[in-house]
Parts: sequence; C-alpha cells; structure tokens
Amino acid sequence: MTEKRQRVRAWVGIALIVLLAGQAAAMAAAFQQPPPAQQEFVPVSELPQAEQLPAAPLVIAAYAFVWVALLAYLWSVRRRLDKVERELADVARKMSAAERRS
Repeated sequence: MTEKRQRVRAWVGIALIVLLAGQAAAMAAAFQQPPPAQQEFVPVSELPQAEQLPAAPLVIAAYAFVWVALLAYLWSVRRRLDKVERELADVARKMSAAERRS
C-alpha cells in the first residue's frame, strides 16, 4: 500500500473516531435523567423571576401583528380590485369604440 493511501486511511479513521465520540456524547446526554417533577402547586407569584413570563406584552404583540396583517391584506385586495376595475373600464371603452366603428 502506498504512503498516500495510508495517510488517507488514517485521516478517515480519525474522522470516524471523532464522529463516533460525538455520537456517544449525544447518546449519553439523551439518556440523562430529567430533573424531578414538581410535587405540589406553586403560585406564579412564588416562582423565580427567571421562570415568570409576562403575558400582557405577548398578547398585545399578537393582536398588533394580526391587525397589521389584516390591514395589509385588505390594502392589497383593494389595490388589486382597483386594477381590475381600471382594466374592465378599458375593455368596455375599447368595445364601445369597436362597436361604433362597425
């Protein structure tokens, strides 16, 4: 076997070992035990600040997003409708002009 082939095989072997080590680490992390479940009710006011999620800003943001999306859609429909109305007026004008000529 040539020296070049030996180097390629060595690099492939190293890459395979690194890949398998990464897979083993991922499998070990996947099989770790989850933290114990909470045994009783804890009011939101007693939760640590890091675990509290204020709902009001999220609700306001969701409503604002829906309204903006609705207004953008309605504006788009109105714009397209105006274009169709202009095209229909052009067609009607061209048809009346063609009828007058014949």
